[in-house]
Amino acid sequence: MSTSHLFTPLTVRGATFRNRAWVSPMCQYSAVDGVVGDWHLVHLGSLASGGAGLIVAESTGVTPAGRISPHCAGLWSDEQAEAWARVVRYAHSQKTPLGIQLSHAGRKGSTSTPWTGEVWVPPAEGGWPTLAPSAVPYGDLPAPAAMTLGDIDATRRAFATAAVRALHAGFDVVELHAAHGYLLHEFLSPLSNRRQDRYGGSYENRMRFPLEVAAAVREEWPADRPLFVRVSVTDWVPGGWDLESSIGFARRLAGLGVDLVDCSSGGLVPDAEIPADGAYQSDLAHAVREGAGVRTAAVGRITEPEQAEEIIGSAKADAVLLGRAMLRDPRWALRAASAVGAAVPWPVQYERAKPGHRRIDSQELEAS
Repeated sequence: MSTSHLFTPLTVRGATFRNRAWVSPMCQYSAVDGVVGDWHLVHLGSLASGGAGLIVAESTGVTPAGRISPHCAGLWSDEQAEAWARVVRYAHSQKTPLGIQLSHAGRKGSTSTPWTGEVWVPPAEGGWPTLAPSAVPYGDLPAPAAMTLGDIDATRRAFATAAVRALHAGFDVVELHAAHGYLLHEFLSPLSNRRQDRYGGSYENRMRFPLEVAAAVREEWPADRPLFVRVSVTDWVPGGWDLESSIGFARRLAGLGVDLVDCSSGGLVPDAEIPADGAYQSDLAHAVREGAGVRTAAVGRITEPEQAEEIIGSAKADAVLLGRAMLRDPRWALRAASAVGAAVPWPVQYERAKPGHRRIDSQELEAS
């Protein structure tokens, strides 16, 4: 029996993940009017056959203005839910659970796809005016409109309604995106939230809207299905959101029924000085795990099986989320299992490539 920590199952509510090597949500900028298509089926399908314990699908807008770009996925319509259901069914056929990251881009919305060379898409060209807690722009992007109380109420309801559609599509996990400078993170940080009402000012007030969203989604999301939240544990800027703030926030999230905090960092301001050390975010995940008494996932610059094994084995986090490494090798988890001495099943179609698999030569085939 394997002694690998990375390949030990993890049970959260009614879901059991076969291992702790998970796929991080990664935007594909390939949807049409928020509807995912063949690219997403093949992209996520290739990952679903690769042995990961969970795949979290990309940041998905809960409203049209909640998308990052005009080509990002959405979940504000039944048509979008039906398109996602096709992808979910294939993942389940490979016995791989699929999660979805629900998001609102806030002031970082209406931007172009990364490979076009453009930055902002004006409303006249298919973009939209952006919303944020306060009229504070991100870098050189146009200033957003400060959200009214009506905007806040409508956005909270949009998150909850998107969770209902995620359930109808068959997703196993919902993750709320409260990181990387998007709307929920914008409410948390004093650098972007300059409000003077009950949603701004004090630490408690700045947490209010993200906590309301978590509570509204938890109410709609079934009690036997996990709810995660991705946070930027620190802005990496003096006077911004920081580790101690995140520990308190994670504690409050856990009290609302959030099961795991996915620990990233940065993204709120363009000039933050982020450490180059590959372990920096797993250390943050460890600090939140210990300080808040909640499950955490580590993400960022995790590339090697031994590195992931050490993170789980040393109890820095309960799972690791990999992005670019999974893009380079969709069967990273199968390769990692061999590297750390874990025995895991491969798709029968690929077993001939499994390390140690005995090749059957033509004479044996003819004799059988």
